[in-house]
Amino acid sequence: MPEHVDCLIHLRTEAVSVIIDGSAGRLPGIAYWGADLGELTPADVTAVIAGGARAGALADQGVPTGAALLPELWTTWTGRPGLSGSRNGRDWSPKFTTTGITVDGDVTEHGSVIIGGAASVQFRAADPAAGLELVITVELITGGLLRSRAEVINTGAEPYQLDDLVLAYPVPERAREILDFAGRWAKERTPQRRELTVGTHLREGRRGRTGADAATVLQVGTPGFGFADGEIWGVHVAWSGNHTHYAERIATGEQVVGGGELLLPGELRLSGSESYASPWLYGSYGVGLDQVARRFHRYLRSRDQHPDRDRPVTLNVWEAVYFDHDTDRLIDLAERAAALGVERYVLDDGWFGARRNDHAGLGDWTVSPDVWPEGLHPLVNRVRELGMEFGLWFEPEMINLDSDVARAHPEWVMATGDRLPVEHRQQQVINLGIPECYAYLRDAIGALLDEYPIGYIKWDHNRDLIDSGTAPDGRPGVHAQTAAVYRLIDELKAAHPGLEIESCSSGGARVDLGILERTDRVWVSDCIDPLERQQMNRWTTQLIPPELMGSHVASGRSHTTSRRHDLSFRAGTAVFGHFGIEWDLAEATEAELAELGGWIDFFKAERGLLLGGDLVRIDYPDESIHAHGVVAPDRRTAIFAVAAVGRSEVESVGRIPLRGLDPDLRYRVEPVMVDPAAVGRARDPWFTPTPAPLPGSVLIGGGLRVSDLRPEHVVLVRVEAVEAS
Repeated sequence: MPEHVDCLIHLRTEAVSVIIDGSAGRLPGIAYWGADLGELTPADVTAVIAGGARAGALADQGVPTGAALLPELWTTWTGRPGLSGSRNGRDWSPKFTTTGITVDGDVTEHGSVIIGGAASVQFRAADPAAGLELVITVELITGGLLRSRAEVINTGAEPYQLDDLVLAYPVPERAREILDFAGRWAKERTPQRRELTVGTHLREGRRGRTGADAATVLQVGTPGFGFADGEIWGVHVAWSGNHTHYAERIATGEQVVGGGELLLPGELRLSGSESYASPWLYGSYGVGLDQVARRFHRYLRSRDQHPDRDRPVTLNVWEAVYFDHDTDRLIDLAERAAALGVERYVLDDGWFGARRNDHAGLGDWTVSPDVWPEGLHPLVNRVRELGMEFGLWFEPEMINLDSDVARAHPEWVMATGDRLPVEHRQQQVINLGIPECYAYLRDAIGALLDEYPIGYIKWDHNRDLIDSGTAPDGRPGVHAQTAAVYRLIDELKAAHPGLEIESCSSGGARVDLGILERTDRVWVSDCIDPLERQQMNRWTTQLIPPELMGSHVASGRSHTTSRRHDLSFRAGTAVFGHFGIEWDLAEATEAELAELGGWIDFFKAERGLLLGGDLVRIDYPDESIHAHGVVAPDRRTAIFAVAAVGRSEVESVGRIPLRGLDPDLRYRVEPVMVDPAAVGRARDPWFTPTPAPLPGSVLIGGGLRVSDLRPEHVVLVRVEAVEAS
């Protein structure tokens, strides 16, 4: 067995190339990540690596330059190191040597490996002097996504304190503009841009959950990139606890993007033979933000557990009744919903324990006999008789101090040891890292799933994990809590095949690919105001496809902003996602119910396209207009929306290019679900009774003119290819 192995690897799939430099026994580095380079010989691969190497005295001495996937200090890399930790101040700067490489499970020793298609490469490395081993896995997967993870193993006799483990992907010097996201409750995923300058752009999530202000996807691209244009390299950390995303440019001009889990002080102390595996770091390269997004979408849609496109139209009763649970009223809502064609009915907060408001009851997961003397059976049975699936709200990770479980087990409340965290929403966090607490929650939820035919759980999470430690010493517990949540969801779904779970976290504060490996959709935001959702839906799809995005029709007056909007704007915004209703139907007029029924019929007829097409978001200089759509993979059908999110200073904002169509086909463009109130005096060509088919080239290059679209309204058009005459 050689002391080290050398291997140069070229991975190719879906118009993406990745070249991995595993030479001289050093930790692997990404020598190239970008557009497909085509068929390369081993000599070509070597030339690509040599062309990217930095010349200089250190290189002449055999010292590698640039960052490995796990950047090392000994290489003179002056940016963020990949591994930080020590053994009581020792072994803090390891020098790893690669001892083994496998490609799709086959051992590789020397030479070049050229692979077309998805593949997995694993590198094993060690530093015997530091008492550490390392396993780095790199994969190029469906959609053309690059992903990697690292596992560090303590082979020494003394414990090793692990402080940080992050991975890094290089980006070329021409990528100098950053786009990521900010946000807050009810205003999630607000885009923000800045220049990438020398130093580190660091986004840390310290909320114990992903956070409404999470970076989500941190992208670095050529300046001025948009939805259709500009090269972009983006990363996402698939982890639902504390996390790090960063972009870095050092004095040599080298640049990386990377991330990993953010570990709290003392959170991971590895005893002999213990190990820690980082979350997956996903990378998406594309020309334009839409291509970056579609790589994520294609990967997610390729998974065996990905939900069916026929997502059921859902009614959630929270904004209809809040905590005021009355069996007759809730059954009446179910009957009204079924008459409209609703397919799933979800009972929200307030059905359990002493939960008559948000001050008490969390943690007591038994049906309240005061409110439901016959249990949930009367409601569940009626919902099922009406042909709808029944769903139920839980908040398993939280606890009220005014609850039976908190009084019986105060040690289950996460705390630093000498004080309770500051309360939020009158609640604390229950510690799933304690085996007895975990078993209690698993069994309590499982008992309800056994008793009732529950097909869907709305899994809420309404506070940050601040000062979240484990009694009695208060050691930090966020990592253990996150891992336990994953395990709990996995166990419940394994025991109840077909169960779907929505990740709701104060709205959209837990949107990441870690939670979506085990849940079936996310709740984008507690704000369903369609004007706000135009922005939030638009940017949430930068990571996830529309079918994973809970998107509901709000009440006439928004419960979070108090704005009023016409039903056509509320529904025309909501149909580009997993469509549902968050509205007291008993307050709707007959005309509103008829219109809503029409939108439900439209969604059911078109959901295969709405939730299975390729996302298109249209760059447009007039900020009063948001235009977007979905185009079928064969490009024969599409649905586009043009929304006025403000008032322009001109009467006609111009022509909207309908990107994504086939320029060689002819298309008929017809309005759908038209609200006359959306359009002023002008009538654009698509409103004529028998619109003439137009070439795709005209619709792409010339576009459709938008004139006098009234603010806070939306127009939908269906585009369908016609056979040549």
